Amino acid sequence: MKLTFLGTGTSQGVPVIACDCEVCQSVDFHDKRLRSSVHIEVDGLSLVIDTGPDFRQQMLRERIKRLDAVIFTHEHKDHTAGLDDIRSFNFLQQMDMPVYASTAVITQLKREFSYIFADHKYPGVPLVDVKLLDGKPFTIGQTTITPINVMHFKLPVFGFRIGDFTYITDANYISDEEKKKIKGSKVLVLNALQKTPHISHFTLDEAISLAQELKADQTYFTHISHKLGSHRDVSAQLPENIYLAYDGQQLTL
Repeated sequence: MKLTFLGTGTSQGVPVIACDCEVCQSVDFHDKRLRSSVHIEVDGLSLVIDTGPDFRQQMLRERIKRLDAVIFTHEHKDHTAGLDDIRSFNFLQQMDMPVYASTAVITQLKREFSYIFADHKYPGVPLVDVKLLDGKPFTIGQTTITPINVMHFKLPVFGFRIGDFTYITDANYISDEEKKKIKGSKVLVLNALQKTPHISHFTLDEAISLAQELKADQTYFTHISHKLGSHRDVSAQLPENIYLAYDGQQLTL
């Protein structure tokens, strides 16, 4: 399995528009963060979790030539706004794009991208094949994917486990029952927004504590705000085997 962090930033990305803070003014490429998404190559499949506003830019940057499915964590705009750009894959692959998502996500997509779901489609609109997720494990090709139910304040969000890899973003609570699905992961990706308390995201300290509890071989933090601090400074303070992810970073399991 090969993982590529397409984006590791929060909803505004980093740098934030019109912000003069040290992180936003940094010239370190590690501090340039597009909206959170990950590309997974496994069992001959090319999968993307979430298509945020930067989806087109991310596909071009990583030179991704094929996409077999899109999997959505939840319905927030910073995770769905780039769906229109699957059109290129429709044209190249001559197939409707399988989209795996909860009923709530599909409802939001139908509202935001009504033309995709219209009975009479305008020529050239994206074509999708909706696969509803109910929280049970599902398969794409030969690959089994296990949804993990987490909470983003009061909003249910799916994390996903694929083999020894677990991806969780936009969460501030995971029940003990759902934590059992994560344990034993070799690589865990977890959101860590900032150092100060937030209503719907883990803070850095909360994410570190959870990572140490779950005991993955390696944990990488994503969905990072400019308020967290610079990549260099925060990385120097992290415990062993816990890291800040960065855009374009690749891991092989």
